[in-house]
Amino acid sequence: MRLIFPFMMLLVSLCGVTISHAQNEQVSKDSLSILWGQTNTHFYNYNYKEAIESSALLLQLAERQGDSLYVTRAYSDLGQIHYAIKDTIKAKHYYEKCLEHAILIQNDPLIIAAYNDIGNVVAENEANFEKSIWYYEKAIEVNVVSGNGEEENLVQFMNIGWTYLDAKQHEKAIEYLRKAKKYSLLKKQHPLLDLNLDILFGRYYYYANLNGLATKTLKETAERATSENYMDQASESYEYLAKVYEQTGQMRMAIASLRKQHEFDAKIHDTEREAQMVEVSAKFAVEEYQKNLDSALQQQILGDALIEKSRQLTSIFIISSIVCLVGFFAILLLFRGRKKFVNKLYENNLELTRAKNKAERLSRLKTRFFSTVSHELRTPLYGVIGLSSILMEDEQLSSHKEDLKSLKFSADYLLALINDVLMLNRMDANGIQLEKTPFKLIQLAESIKHSFAFSLQQNHNRLHLSIDERLPEYFQSDSVRLSQVLMNLVGNAVKFNENGNIWIDITLEEESENGIFKTKFAIKDDGIGIPPEKQKIIFEEFSQVQNKNYNYQGTGLGLTIVRKLLHLFGSEIKLHSEIGKGSTFSFSLLLEEATLTTGLEELSASDQEELINIVRRENLHILVVDDNRINQKITQKILETRNFKCNLASDGIEAIELASAYNYDLILMDIHMPNMSGIEATKQIRKFNTNTPIVALTAVEVAEIRKTILDAGMNDIILKPYDVSQFLNTILRNLNKVVEVEEIKS
Repeated sequence: MRLIFPFMMLLVSLCGVTISHAQNEQVSKDSLSILWGQTNTHFYNYNYKEAIESSALLLQLAERQGDSLYVTRAYSDLGQIHYAIKDTIKAKHYYEKCLEHAILIQNDPLIIAAYNDIGNVVAENEANFEKSIWYYEKAIEVNVVSGNGEEENLVQFMNIGWTYLDAKQHEKAIEYLRKAKKYSLLKKQHPLLDLNLDILFGRYYYYANLNGLATKTLKETAERATSENYMDQASESYEYLAKVYEQTGQMRMAIASLRKQHEFDAKIHDTEREAQMVEVSAKFAVEEYQKNLDSALQQQILGDALIEKSRQLTSIFIISSIVCLVGFFAILLLFRGRKKFVNKLYENNLELTRAKNKAERLSRLKTRFFSTVSHELRTPLYGVIGLSSILMEDEQLSSHKEDLKSLKFSADYLLALINDVLMLNRMDANGIQLEKTPFKLIQLAESIKHSFAFSLQQNHNRLHLSIDERLPEYFQSDSVRLSQVLMNLVGNAVKFNENGNIWIDITLEEESENGIFKTKFAIKDDGIGIPPEKQKIIFEEFSQVQNKNYNYQGTGLGLTIVRKLLHLFGSEIKLHSEIGKGSTFSFSLLLEEATLTTGLEELSASDQEELINIVRRENLHILVVDDNRINQKITQKILETRNFKCNLASDGIEAIELASAYNYDLILMDIHMPNMSGIEATKQIRKFNTNTPIVALTAVEVAEIRKTILDAGMNDIILKPYDVSQFLNTILRNLNKVVEVEEIKS
């Protein structure tokens, strides 16, 4: 049932006051107000019989008093009650009478409520959903003419979204639901309104196949509705929760939810109560008819009408009895069929469980396979990238600098390919969770721009960066995943562009009072564009568009990763593209402003140089522990060119012996080694040395081993193969902490 207008929710507290039919005709306004409150109290407690009697008495007394306001309210109440008992014909009649009187007394809130309520009744027939939306829009129009703000249309926005959901047009519904949610947060709402709004979001998630959000939302609304005794809302929550479970193959949970729904439906549609409502409703209809009889023929016509009405009631009773009997047998047959269905479901669930266990075992095997392949590929890549970086710094090889750049670019590309495949595998296994860490937005964007320097130069492109000045300097979110999204989108723009321009535009869309900034990220290029028929499939795995830049190879995974990462943020990617004019990929994120900004800065080139000068003065000594000889020599070469002293160890046992014999300023510890692993060696070293920083060197995906590394007593992590600048940043950052501690002690 859709929402009635809010003023009907603001009921008057009653103190047991009742009004007699024999009461004096000059009823005070206070008495009418109490009676109106009593009517609504009966209604919201599902006492529909008492509610109809009270509202009929209210209408009678208000007409005697000549109080047009309460006449209008009485018709509105009668419409609500008949709408609640599914008598939509009478409900529409009373709502139209309410609208007629509201227009006569020029009461805008009542006019708005009447349009809203008529729209609710019309919407009961899904074929009339466009007409019902017309009534809601008329209510919005009256609000606008009255000079009220858009937030006063909260109920209408909600009901329009509701109607579109009933018409299976959830794409149109979400716009109005979001508006309703936005304005519901501006001030405290009635719990029933908040509950209905959350149920609508649960239904939208179901239609949009966002099953995780749908399950979470509908379970919460079902629990809230049950605890507050909102039976209609509890029934609807369990109804759609059952559909979600059925859609995801969780048939036991679906059946349990259907049982809950049927329990609440039984309470709402109690047979005895419905019989009472029919009786009282019929009585009121006769009284309405009596009022309009010609006074001269009133007694004769009244007798005939009573006889006819008695016959009608008898017929209705007989028909109702037959219908109930048929319904009983239908329920009995349904129960028997349901029992067979449950048995079949049980068998299917056993098969599904076996298939699920098999799939999980294969998934674990696949995960271990990718983890092993990752380590085995990254280890030799460390040698390629490290040697190419060292040789590029050798002035004697300046004539081969371009060849070395190409070599490093190819190795970097291979590393990116490995990372993409591993990333996709982890997302498919739900192995990625967003983390909240502070970061500097300009630094993140500049880092991405710097990463594409070689690719931009190779394709003769120019990259332009623009950040809205209204945005804060620091945010708190998952900067790593955000960087991956931007890197993939910028990389895609570089791939499909030559001799052109690429723009990264970061703008503020909306700022909330609690420090949340809705920020839009747009990556635009003036390249070849994407054909319309390709714009939907490019986000699928291994999908590629024909590219004139044949020097750039690709797996077709980048945009798939972007789409799945943005799904974790609760966002979605949007694309606008024209052939020959370029493409624009955009998305919006809700980012929280960071209050703590310490430790966010990476060391700049000048900071690196300053710390390297400290190294020269202090003659700092580093122990490199690695079982791979090539990797040992590369790491040693990088450090010794910066005036570090180095010792080498090939396994954990040798590392312990050297660490106990010498006082090192820092230890670089490989994780996977023969004889003794880096984890075990670190635990042993920490027994006699708790001060020296130990930095892990690993080719394994960091997320898989981070907790183990840090729990062992290590201070930081470097993922192989690494960029030389990032490698030095990590080492110098940890040495800097040592220097600061020594200065404090001195």
